[in-house]
Amino acid sequence: MTITTEALADEMYALVSQYAGKRNLKAGDLTKEMIARHGDSACSKDDCKHAIRTLMDSGRCVYSYLGGSYIVLPPKEGTLPGA
Repeated sequence: MTITTEALADEMYALVSQYAGKRNLKAGDLTKEMIARHGDSACSKDDCKHAIRTLMDSGRCVYSYLGGSYIVLPPKEGTLPGA
């Protein structure tokens, strides 16, 4: 049984939130984790790409560049980056 793009996006968001401030996650990290959780038959790399795009388009996550591209939570209003 395949998993929906929205469900994947929700799980990815929860993972990014869990590691916020502790570890930066790359798109590949999220993809590997989702495939490990659900298996190749239920979750493909393309499904994960669409889920990541959903996260970016909704504004729930943003890309950050710190020597590599990472997916992070957007900064809160009134805070300095890295603070």
